[in-house]
Amino acid sequence: MGSVLIVDDLEGSARLAQAMLAPDGHATRMAGDGAEALRLIRDEPPDLVLMDVMMPLLDGFEACRAIKQDPSTRLIPVVLVTSLDDTASRLRGIYAGADDFVTKPFNALELRSRVRSLLRIKRYTDDLDSAESVIVSLALTIEARDGTTGGHCERLSTSAAALGRSLGLGEDAIATLARGGFLHDLGKVGIPDAVLMKRGSLTPEEQAVLRQHTIIGDRLCGEMRLLRGVRPIVRHHHERLDGSGYPDGLRGDAVPLLAQILSIVDAFDAMTTTRPYAQARPLEFAASELRSEAARGWRSPDLVTIFLGQIAEAR
Repeated sequence: MGSVLIVDDLEGSARLAQAMLAPDGHATRMAGDGAEALRLIRDEPPDLVLMDVMMPLLDGFEACRAIKQDPSTRLIPVVLVTSLDDTASRLRGIYAGADDFVTKPFNALELRSRVRSLLRIKRYTDDLDSAESVIVSLALTIEARDGTTGGHCERLSTSAAALGRSLGLGEDAIATLARGGFLHDLGKVGIPDAVLMKRGSLTPEEQAVLRQHTIIGDRLCGEMRLLRGVRPIVRHHHERLDGSGYPDGLRGDAVPLLAQILSIVDAFDAMTTTRPYAQARPLEFAASELRSEAARGWRSPDLVTIFLGQIAEAR
């Protein structure tokens, strides 16, 4: 069972679809056009939208496109209702992002089967989202162990995504950067407080323990298919282009681009906020240090320049 929003300007047609879905126990609501449907979806997102394509004001194609372009609603399955043998409408629906099609006049068994199938997939998707939420909550809990780093993950998520946009990266890569900002230090869950929160310099042995957080985080993400794209960020955000970083000593282009981006914003944030081992430094100092690290071959000069340009514009 699930919640289904039926969108049709013909009330009789909408009532018929509602009656056909009733045996499966779905909770149904109705909207008379695409604009009303979008308002209802914003107020209370359904599990599935069953929508006619030919409607006044805002037709089914445009409403479907709006649903699929909004990150908060794009995972809601949309079934478009077309006329029999209307190939052109199906093609427009595919371009708009529709998940499936049914034809008028309705076949009750077909309608119920398609709705059940898509609702089952939606439940799997919701489970994945819930699992990721648990991981993000864990990452924020780790951050909370140190009262001096509050907001670090959120700042990195925002800054890394902004840098990705400046570089013209695709939406998937930008979403991965945003997720990586929260999850980059996930592996610190396995680092003892005595090391993680030590005031002052770490011994070589303690440094070796701390560096394990990249490997631990990689292993944690590796168990979740949804987080596979984040793994290179988690494992490699402490690599340097000259091979002097950790854990794998990668060089040059072998260091994943998204990890390079996260590394720059992470270093900047670490220098400009108070930590157990150091006081916050001025923005000018952090900018100079990043340029120096780029000159030493640790970081990409181009990425550093673009990032510092963003910082200057935001001031």
